[in-house]
Amino acid sequence: MDLDAALGLIAEVPDFPEPGVLFRDLSPLFAHGEGFRTVAEALAATVDPEVDLLAAVEARGFMLAAAVGYARGLGVVLVRKPGKLPSVAARVDYALEYGTATLELPEHVVPPQARVAVVDDVLATGGTVNAACQLLEQAGAVVSGVSVVLELAALPGRATLAGRRVHSLQAT
Repeated sequence: MDLDAALGLIAEVPDFPEPGVLFRDLSPLFAHGEGFRTVAEALAATVDPEVDLLAAVEARGFMLAAAVGYARGLGVVLVRKPGKLPSVAARVDYALEYGTATLELPEHVVPPQARVAVVDDVLATGGTVNAACQLLEQAGAVVSGVSVVLELAALPGRATLAGRRVHSLQAT
């Protein structure tokens, strides 16, 4: 399956999670074996070859980073929502396009000076990915780049991540 066909599996859901938001649902892509493999391989190709570790943003980023980590032989650190970790290294509150949220980084999983790539599904306002980058840097890591499946070009995600290398498989 080619990449365009695989990305065509992503569904658009209007007015979710609230009126006016057009949600991009990767569930149909994840459920399609060949499409998921195509996207995982394409995403893996965007990750810097010198990376030591991947960071996955809850929850869809977990699936993507796990597939990329497997393809590249890299470990994955899970950036979690509050209350999911027994030991927290750091936490960051941030703004979403439709509210606020918090992310936490597990303690003792990111080696100092590790080169880490952040993997997520969608880059919208950039708040979530930026929060993940901040957590990693607080832990002493060097964020080498960000890789996402879909970038919502009308939103300020790239501007929020100014100065960071951002790779997206598709911008809409």
